Amino acid sequence: MHGPIAVIGGAGRLGALVTRRLAEAGGRVRVVSRHPERGTPPPPGVEPWQADVRYADTLGPALRGCAAVVFSVEPGTADSGPDSPETTVYSGVRNVLTAAAEYAQRPRFVLVSQIFVTRREHPMNAYGRLLDWRLRGEDAVRDSGLAYTVVRPGWLADDGGAGAGVRLEQGDRGDGWVSRASVAEACVRALGSPAATRRTFEVYNEPGPAPADWEPLFRALAPDPLLALRP
Repeated sequence: MHGPIAVIGGAGRLGALVTRRLAEAGGRVRVVSRHPERGTPPPPGVEPWQADVRYADTLGPALRGCAAVVFSVEPGTADSGPDSPETTVYSGVRNVLTAAAEYAQRPRFVLVSQIFVTRREHPMNAYGRLLDWRLRGEDAVRDSGLAYTVVRPGWLADDGGAGAGVRLEQGDRGDGWVSRASVAEACVRALGSPAATRRTFEVYNEPGPAPADWEPLFRALAPDPLLALRP
């Protein structure tokens, strides 16, 4: 990939795993975070950039020249204000897309969302309308004109207790657990796969070994419908 890869939220638990995997694969990686010095120290050669998705004017230098962006930001659960889902995973996504259009080189974009975003009646939506704003953030990415992938993890775990196998689904009808390591791998593999472009999928673990080749999993996915045609 010609140009750096910005991991937005790269100091968080999931973002740090994405950063490490990209660095292991030889990528030029920027950790973009409000507090890039926190959390697990990044691998050698990874560039820390201080920026905040809630404030658009902080993002330009961090995204300048980037060829790809992975957005992995904790949403917050406040009903309003700077720690609300509206501000972080909707306005924050839009701010990153705007900065990417101005400063980056039409980057490949991977958005980490979650399962159940289409189930407005779920109790999680009581926390600042988390699910509604997650879905609107997804739609902003789908409407951006960029090559993108939306990854919807199941319930996150720090280990592979459900198994190392990976199952990809679509339609937001399933349920299950997935390790952060598997989600990070999904993000990294999607960045380099044309078959994952313009796809939205849920990811879960299941019994069995981790996949050595993700391409068959991506090729089995259907492309996203145009937003204008979605019910």
